[in-house]
Order: sequence, then structure tokens, then C-alpha cells
Amino acid sequence: MSTAFFSPPECRRHDMGAGHFECPARLDAINDWLIASGLDAGLQPMEAQPAKLTDLTLAHTQAYVAELSDQLQRCEASGESVALDPDTVANPYTWRAALMAAGAAVQATDLVLDGKAQNAFCAVRPPGHHATRDQAMGFCFFNNVAIAARHALDVRGLKRIAIADFDVHHGNGTEDIIAGDDRVLMVSIFQDELYPFCGGVPKGTNMVNVPIPAYTRGGEVRDIVEAMWLPALEAFKPEMIFISAGFDAHRLDDLGQLGLVEADYEWITLKLLDVARRHAKGRVVSCLEGGYNLSALARSVGVHVRALSEA
Repeated sequence: MSTAFFSPPECRRHDMGAGHFECPARLDAINDWLIASGLDAGLQPMEAQPAKLTDLTLAHTQAYVAELSDQLQRCEASGESVALDPDTVANPYTWRAALMAAGAAVQATDLVLDGKAQNAFCAVRPPGHHATRDQAMGFCFFNNVAIAARHALDVRGLKRIAIADFDVHHGNGTEDIIAGDDRVLMVSIFQDELYPFCGGVPKGTNMVNVPIPAYTRGGEVRDIVEAMWLPALEAFKPEMIFISAGFDAHRLDDLGQLGLVEADYEWITLKLLDVARRHAKGRVVSCLEGGYNLSALARSVGVHVRALSEA
């Protein structure tokens, strides 16, 4: 089986303004690199379908989904942009892009569970892991990975799933949604004392949060994964693994001060795939989160996708 690849064109039309780090060029850089390196040949391109409102309420409150949906649709109708907070701006295309990003994650989950793909990578934006049950923040509107994870549990009937998040920023939104849900184990690394300035004290016993100091390099991160992530994952025996794949811990990325390089992302991906092979029939769905140095992002996604496609 191949790796399913989602990159909805609607996700390129969401634009938070000139000079914003979270920009459409991120997806162009990824796609250009996959084509130039020949990695696209090992992928199964898929057309995404928009998420339904019932998908969104798997992870978010009905009140939040109703309020944000109304706000984004009014933005779409007016043709004007609106700032939800200083970091998170909607333009007239954000509503459609957000639905397609979440929808791709749900569709990828179904494809993998139905045995039509071994695993999947969703090159989508807006990202999702800062979106809490009832708040948009940190460039995020709907929490794509949390929605897909809850779909696997609540709709598809899995008993245990794991979420791994290696973005430089703590996935506070995902933690807010799944903390205390003993069907989910979340393992994460993130730079300490960096936005969103939380995560050091986990909200639930199903969280393995590992804040690490600025300027930590890849060898130390690998030691942390070996010592803290992998034993927890082995004991939990997830039936599926979801990855919040943020690449802004790269040493060239200006939004953080960690020192990962492409080989570290490849190593982490391979370790997660090993766990998936032993306990989850190899089933993995990965969704893009951060990564803002375009060249480093493209190369890092390349090694991540290559590992998925060779699994």
C-alpha cells in the first residue's frame, strides 16, 4: 500500500497578510521539493472533502463551532479580512481552507483504517494544534489532528490512539481537547518558555509533555524520545498513531531556538513507524503544523514523507 497525500488547493488561498510567517508559500515549497526530489512518485495524491460540522464538534464545543463558522462565513461574504487575535487572521478564503484541512485529516483516517493506504500525510493549512475546544489561536482555527483522532475513536470505534507532536510550540489545543481521555496518549516535545507558554504541568495523566530548553540539539531530543516517548507508547499499544508534524524546531527556523535538522525528523518518524508496525498495523496519519523557513520546511517534510512512503 502507498502513502496517501492530501494538499487541497483551497488551503493555499487562506492568507493572513503580507509578511506573515504562516503563508501559502509553505505549501508551494513542500510540493516543489517533493516533485524536484522525485518523492511525489511514491505518494498517492488524494482530493480532500470538506469537514462536516459534525466532524468539527468531535473536538470542539458546538457553541464554538457555531460562532466561528458564522464569523468565517461573514468574512467570506464580505470579502474582507478579520483578526481573531494578533496572530490569527481570517481572509475570505479561510472558511473553506479550514474545512478542507480538517476534512483531509478525517478522510486520511478513513483511508488508512479501510486499508486503502498504509499511512497518510496531509500538507494542509491553517494548522490546528493550538486550537482549543473553544478558542482559535496561534494561527489555528480548527484542530485537525484532534478532530481526526476523535473520528477514529468515536466514529470508527478504535479503543486506543496516540498523538505525537514535535512542533517547537506546545500543542496546547490538542492537550485541552484530549487531556483526561484515557483512550488517547499524547507525547510531545516543545521549547520551554515559548508560545503558548504552557505545557510544563500536564493537564492529564495521558500526557507526556517534555519541555526542553532553547538551543537543545537533535542528539538530546533523540535521547528524550528514547527515554520518555517510546516506553510510554510501547506500554499504551496504540491502534493508530497521529502526528502533529511541525518542523519549526529546525535550527534554521526563526520562530524557535531548537537545533533539529532533517536527519532528526527522519529518525523520529522512523521510531514512530516502528511503534505503529508493532501495535497499530502500521497505521499513521500525519498533519502539517508549523515550519516557517521555507527551504528547511521543504527538506524536513521530504525526509518525513520518504520515511512514510518506505514503511
